Amino acid sequence: MQASEVRTRCPAGLVTAIRSATARHADWSQTALLVADQLRSHLPSPDILTAEEREGSPDGYVSHILHTEPDGAFSVCAVVWRPGQQTPIHDHVAWCVVGVMQGAEYEELFALRAGDTALEQVGSRVSRAGEVSGFAPPGDIHRVTNRGSGVAVSVNVYGADLVRLGSSVRRTYDLPVLAPAL
Repeated sequence: MQASEVRTRCPAGLVTAIRSATARHADWSQTALLVADQLRSHLPSPDILTAEEREGSPDGYVSHILHTEPDGAFSVCAVVWRPGQQTPIHDHVAWCVVGVMQGAEYEELFALRAGDTALEQVGSRVSRAGEVSGFAPPGDIHRVTNRGSGVAVSVNVYGADLVRLGSSVRRTYDLPVLAPAL
């Protein structure tokens, strides 16, 4: 598929709402907030995916592209997590907004320390079905895990063309995580 083609499995209202938010040409942090507001109002149900897609894969979490904007302004995908599956610690090429449609996602937040040779966990949060959050680089180093007993499904909106890039991940971090200071 060429980047100029529209590929969509999203409800039209969701795509229109995201277009409206990104058309404001705000900075990345503000854009993430604007898109998060729209996703809260237009969060689809997990059955935007087929029953087979909602099962996930025993090999790791699976991302299904639902929409790519013709000009590359954003992409929408659904991520399916079986229990125990997680991402590596990573950051992103652009802003990101996540809405949990089913289950819960546990997110650990990290910051570079020790002259960028180690990470420190600086926060964590659990996002449950119906909750929406967003972030923008810099300061977006995180790891996401399904710690629940069932499948978790989220819709993720990225400020990048995932068909062209292949992933929203800018960098993965294989650095030691410092013990918390007492």
